[in-house]
Amino acid sequence: MPRKPPSVTEPLFVDPPEVGAPLAARMRPRNLEEFVGQDHLVGPDGALTRVVQPGYAPSMVLWGPPGSGKTTLARLLADRSGGTWRPISAVTSGVADIRALVADAKALRQAGGRTVVFIDELHRFNKSQQDALLPHVEDGTIVLIGATTENPYYEINSPLLSRLRVYRLEPLGPDEVREIVVRALTDQRGLAGRVAVDEEGMDALLELSSGDARQALNILEAAAAVAGESGPLSREAIAEAAQQRLLAYDRVGDQHYEAASAFIKSMRGNDPDAALYWCASMVAAGEDPTFIARRIVIAASEDVGNADPRALQVAVAAMQAVEMIGLPEAQYALAQAAAYVASAPKSNRAGAAYFAALAEVEEKGRLPVPLHLRPSSHRRLAKEHGYGKGYLYPHDFDDADVDQQYLPDALAGRVFYEPSDQGLETQIGERLQRLRRQRLEAKRGRPGTT
Repeated sequence: MPRKPPSVTEPLFVDPPEVGAPLAARMRPRNLEEFVGQDHLVGPDGALTRVVQPGYAPSMVLWGPPGSGKTTLARLLADRSGGTWRPISAVTSGVADIRALVADAKALRQAGGRTVVFIDELHRFNKSQQDALLPHVEDGTIVLIGATTENPYYEINSPLLSRLRVYRLEPLGPDEVREIVVRALTDQRGLAGRVAVDEEGMDALLELSSGDARQALNILEAAAAVAGESGPLSREAIAEAAQQRLLAYDRVGDQHYEAASAFIKSMRGNDPDAALYWCASMVAAGEDPTFIARRIVIAASEDVGNADPRALQVAVAAMQAVEMIGLPEAQYALAQAAAYVASAPKSNRAGAAYFAALAEVEEKGRLPVPLHLRPSSHRRLAKEHGYGKGYLYPHDFDDADVDQQYLPDALAGRVFYEPSDQGLETQIGERLQRLRRQRLEAKRGRPGTT
């Protein structure tokens, strides 16, 4: 017989958590009314509230940081739609497991039911595993709900991603984490009657959890176990249970790219304070210091350029220091270089000129080298084909400069590099302008020119 869809408000977790289950597991919301946060998705006018209805749920990816409620929300959405929940592991499951699951899903579909397949950390599935899901998501045999902490637009194959809706979960705010903690302290499933938390302890708990509800409950449970009947949990008790701040950072995930982007943009934006903050945040979170050093070298060349050529020297020296001495001592070199590059005058004119020249190469191909610039060392080429003929040696002239064409004929007179008026590049620009004036005057003074 077809499976009868449950009521929208029917509790999902019919069986109580096992004795001894972690506090975070015991406090999982039993329905969407108990779910805290993500109002843009499950609030009264939330995207998922409008889309997921009894008898229907689209395949989707829930993308968000740890502890934001991805797994719980997936189960509640499966329950709301009336589908049969089938979780599989992205770490231990293979293509054979997917085939077996699909076979069960087809049988359930023939009986009038629907299978909601949940895959936590979907990005850990390799290409062949993701491809194995594709046709069954396409034809509706399964409703796929994937959860990931990584950016799905980078980590999930495009064909599969095109068949999934992506919903972004945000880190929980302090008020939302507080609500979850208070519920755990007052609910019989949690710690009701066993422990309390004073206001400073609550502030410490919110600070240390960094928007991760699971982490907040884990710290609370650990602190409660240590404190026993000693009274309300203080800031010191919470800090002791947490041991240290848990930095929200993944060296290969979104936090990695976001912190690096903020670091680079702070240096480009002449803000050494912000640059040092983001540098410190990456070091504290365990980022590879050579990665940070390479970013400083790139910024020194891309954003400072010839406005202060010393920035590149400082950055390269810092990178070499990092490679030679490592952490923790290399933090000084990173700080020095980041502060210097962030404080230096800025010019991207050299890089912009290069890419303008590259665009000409890509559009026109590599144009012929003018004959007078070709090597004259081969006597036959020089004699029969004019290689090197007419070349003027700049050091034979005043200012080591002479009016002479160096670009291909099709680009003669084209200007790519226009120095800025920032820092030392001002002097470069003034010299180039002076040399151009001198060439023009020399050209006007030649017989037959005007």
